[in-house]
Amino acid sequence: MRLLLARHGESVWNAERRFQGNTDVELSARGRAQAEALGRALRGRRVSAAYVSPFRRARETAELALCESGVPLTVIEELRELSLGQWEGCTVDEIRAQAGDPYRAWLRAPQDCPPPGAEPLAVVSERVRAAVDRIAADHAGGDDVLIVSHGGVISVYACHLLGCSFNHLWRLRVDNASLTVVRPPRLVSLNDTAHLPGDLAPGQLLRATIAARSEAAP
Repeated sequence: MRLLLARHGESVWNAERRFQGNTDVELSARGRAQAEALGRALRGRRVSAAYVSPFRRARETAELALCESGVPLTVIEELRELSLGQWEGCTVDEIRAQAGDPYRAWLRAPQDCPPPGAEPLAVVSERVRAAVDRIAADHAGGDDVLIVSHGGVISVYACHLLGCSFNHLWRLRVDNASLTVVRPPRLVSLNDTAHLPGDLAPGQLLRATIAARSEAAP
């Protein structure tokens, strides 16, 4: 049995570089296109069931990716994104402008320097692991099981599988509409975005490609 962990497509707040956490935000137009591309990638896999976070950005991604597939979709509360406390609704630039640049400290050590009022990462890990363990126990056969959730959720679970500190959380890149493959307890692959072409590709990778083409141009 393989678990296919998909992050939702780009949300409206992702596009604005705004912290969302537990705030329920819908997909952007680009995010919906990413979800459709994810669905095309899933057609070559034997997906027998799908589980999804209750937030709209995840549910919309799952519904678009599984459109007309007949795969049953189950909402699981424990797959929700981690809370970012007082940062939710703020932009990255607004947090970076605060005294001492708490955003930079959070990137370097998210366990030690969390946003005020944020959900502790150990608590996030406990609820996510409990949900994934239940899913795995219910699907002991050879088919694939899709889980559509969030960047923080997938990164926390990957840290657990790798046995690394949650302070390394943001060193694990999990892009919008990416696929991470797990054969519990083994992490097979992380952040596969090969199915996202052109302007649907992750932003940093797209910028790097454009820069490389510009340098190669006569």
